[in-house]
Amino acid sequence: MKRVFLIVLDSFGIGEAPDAAAFGDAGSNTLRSVSSSEKFNIKNLKRLGLFNIDGVDYLDDEPLPAGAYGRLAELSNGKDTTTGHWEIGGIVSENPMPVFPDGFPDEVIAEFERQTGRGTLCNKPYSGTQVIKDYGEEHLKSGRLIVYTSADSVFQIAANEAIIPVEELYEYCRIARRILTGKYAVGRVIARPFIGDSPENFERTPKRHDFSLEPSSDTVLDCVSEAGLKSLSVGKIYDIFAGKGITDFVYTSGNTDGMNKSLEMLKRDFEGLCFINLVDFDMLYGHRRDVDGYATALTEFDNWLDTALPLLRDDDIMIITADHGCDPAFTKTTDHTREYIPVLVYGRKIRPVNLGTQSGFCNIGKTVCDYLGIENTLAGVSFLDRIV
Repeated sequence: MKRVFLIVLDSFGIGEAPDAAAFGDAGSNTLRSVSSSEKFNIKNLKRLGLFNIDGVDYLDDEPLPAGAYGRLAELSNGKDTTTGHWEIGGIVSENPMPVFPDGFPDEVIAEFERQTGRGTLCNKPYSGTQVIKDYGEEHLKSGRLIVYTSADSVFQIAANEAIIPVEELYEYCRIARRILTGKYAVGRVIARPFIGDSPENFERTPKRHDFSLEPSSDTVLDCVSEAGLKSLSVGKIYDIFAGKGITDFVYTSGNTDGMNKSLEMLKRDFEGLCFINLVDFDMLYGHRRDVDGYATALTEFDNWLDTALPLLRDDDIMIITADHGCDPAFTKTTDHTREYIPVLVYGRKIRPVNLGTQSGFCNIGKTVCDYLGIENTLAGVSFLDRIV
């Protein structure tokens, strides 16, 4: 009975991609920045081969790596969460999802206000923590929704839970999702609830919820579920893929909760794929440019591997990767960075080899299908024959 645990460390890039300059990200390197912190201590990832990957020449490599290791360059035109995860799943997005550096057009906002019956505030690119400080008081007084975007293809709605109950905020997001189609079809509509009664104590809550576009074609999740196997998700994977192809899922409140629920999945009897996202690296530390926080979270994950890796059964494999970069020391932007992602593969039957530098995050999804014996037409080139 084969099980694959595919873990995305959200935003854990390992160095600028060949086309980083075209995205304004020349010089970015999330791993290098995080490794400068005194909080950085990742013995397990080192043992699996992370420091042996091409380009990681600023850290001492592992003499005898325990896993297969390499780096992947993105083929899709983007550096956002949806595009990165979809490519891991087997979809290469040639056209970027729409972004709105000047805010959303009047016709979009007017229709959103008409259908929700509420006015809006902001409507421009903004930091998620700063926007509630700058607009939160006015929102409390008027009940108008704080609408904002970022460098990503997102329509975000912030609202105080004392004014807008969370389920009501989710319904407003569903309305926005129905409106944002065609040329306005952003990758995600995101609910951003917060609490507090003044800018000094405004705080976002873990009740964030993403409403994504449905994938444009089948992904590894569809291939697995259509083959009659389990296709499980932990964290925001269900939202990123709009539930498509997923047979069972659990949400998480952050990395610690995500790792705890992943341990439950490791103890569960099933055949198929468990797709996991750990979001705090990106949401709490990358975007907020918190190097020590990022390093602490990475060390926590590495310590979690002490418990997780021994739970792998004879035919299990674990794949650790990322969806883009978000260099917490990069000064040009607070947004995602166009970087290579690592791929680390571990299991009792996995050969510890250098997979080198490859094109396509989609090689991961292709390899998962091959390992599970599933015929597929996904984009990508499997590297299964090199590691088993």
